[in-house]
Amino acid sequence: MPPISFEGRVAIVTGAGGGIGRTHALEIARRGGAVVVNDLGGDVAGREGSASMAEAVVAEILAAGGRAVASHDSVTTREGAEGIVATALEAFGGVDVLVNNAGNMRNAFLAELSDEDWDSLIATHLTGSFNMTRAVWPHMQARKYGRIVFTSSSSGMFGIAIQGGYAAGKAGAFGLMNVAAIEGEPHGILCNAIMPNAFGRMAIQCMKDWGQEVRGVESMPPVVGNSMDPSYNAPLVAYLASEACTSNRAVYSQCLGRIARVFVGVGEGWQAQRQTPPTVEEIAAHWDEINDLERGYTTPASPHDELALVMQTGEVPAH
Repeated sequence: MPPISFEGRVAIVTGAGGGIGRTHALEIARRGGAVVVNDLGGDVAGREGSASMAEAVVAEILAAGGRAVASHDSVTTREGAEGIVATALEAFGGVDVLVNNAGNMRNAFLAELSDEDWDSLIATHLTGSFNMTRAVWPHMQARKYGRIVFTSSSSGMFGIAIQGGYAAGKAGAFGLMNVAAIEGEPHGILCNAIMPNAFGRMAIQCMKDWGQEVRGVESMPPVVGNSMDPSYNAPLVAYLASEACTSNRAVYSQCLGRIARVFVGVGEGWQAQRQTPPTVEEIAAHWDEINDLERGYTTPASPHDELALVMQTGEVPAH
């Protein structure tokens, strides 16, 4: 297979001033892409912003002979997102790739999560992804080409304590990706999502908030090797963002170097008759059957697909 190249392509990577986002930007630039490095430069919670983080990544790229420019606009507003895209247009003349990576973390149990923290998490992870996707859309649509990579999370897909706002934002990004993929495909815009893993600022913050002892990556079991380094996530993103990728509307987990498709499935369940609703007692009586996954499952491609799958089974109503 020929090397994956971004020659002639322009990419926007949000939250690219450090951690996982930095490695995305560096990998795309190393492969010839021009990169807009967007970051507010704040702490894990998204506070105390500084231009220095984005500027440092741009300096790395330029020193290696690549092309990059910094952006300090916020993804949380429409104006900020449009400003980020304007930076790409002014510096490089277009935009072909968007990596929605910007994020923050504010951990608390649901009953203790403040309105401010909830609003900040949703604004950054979910609304930010929407704002950026909407902003690049007309430019990609006009060129009949685009690659958009969303960032979901195992917290959003599987759930974990003290991350209600973070998980909701990440699960929402998965839903947004599904819709963008459906609407984008006729225009050559392919959309996918990743569930990354790394030992970085967010992981350290989680350990602190869970009351765990915070130790370095060197304290992990030998079997982990170097696979919790943020750079392990960049190759997957680079592939999904490339011309070589034809995948659309999928989410992929990168966990300790294992890359795997993640999906939502529906079990066989129990089919009630279709002329009158089941009683509560009937549902209780069939509860084990409703929860049984041993008989298999399906992965509907849309709400219409689920309806069609269910209509293939069960009792035919009398006329």
